[in-house]
Amino acid sequence: MTFPSHLLDGYGRYLNKGFVRVKETHERLAVYGQKPDVMVISCCDSRVTPEGIFNVGPGELFVVRNVANLVPPYEDTEGQHGTSAAIEFAVKGLKVKHIVVMGHGQCGGVKAFRENANDPMATGEFIGRWIKLLEPAAISMACMPVDKSDDPQLAMEYAGIRQSLKNLVTFPFIEEAVQSGTLDLHGAWFDIGSGELRVMNSETERFASAAPDAVLSDS
Repeated sequence: MTFPSHLLDGYGRYLNKGFVRVKETHERLAVYGQKPDVMVISCCDSRVTPEGIFNVGPGELFVVRNVANLVPPYEDTEGQHGTSAAIEFAVKGLKVKHIVVMGHGQCGGVKAFRENANDPMATGEFIGRWIKLLEPAAISMACMPVDKSDDPQLAMEYAGIRQSLKNLVTFPFIEEAVQSGTLDLHGAWFDIGSGELRVMNSETERFASAAPDAVLSDS
């Protein structure tokens, strides 16, 4: 089985052009390890790349990507908890100062949930179980709507981000870090077509377009 040739071609261009620009950074990271201040929880959608959106280099973001940028609630159970493991390492190991949950427009995972809310398992064995994490968001959106939007897809994308932020603080070590002031949690949403980034106000939970220099504040 042949490795995809276009990937090898791309690697060649990267090695000869991109890598040489950050070679010293890579060497330093290899010797001293990573120390990013920010973790981004993003969708695995191929159109959404956190490093590109925030124009950062190697070692600057700790990123975990999954379907619909979801954070499961804390569970002390047997099993493989990939997203939870990444969060634990980011907070307890890397001691990041910020966690950003970043959703995006036209999210396929959110669309799958909306179209199969009565039977999420119709979307697939693994996808169905995963997107069921959006159920509390849908209930909250119906009972206490925050957004005045005629776009139910967008409203659900926002609601999913809010729910993931709520789920983050169910992790005892995150709750402790937030209360001690060493960790801040943020919601963001990216429009694929226009490139617009919207950031959630932590008090009102509403999303608004972000100025380029106002995505994160230093802590």
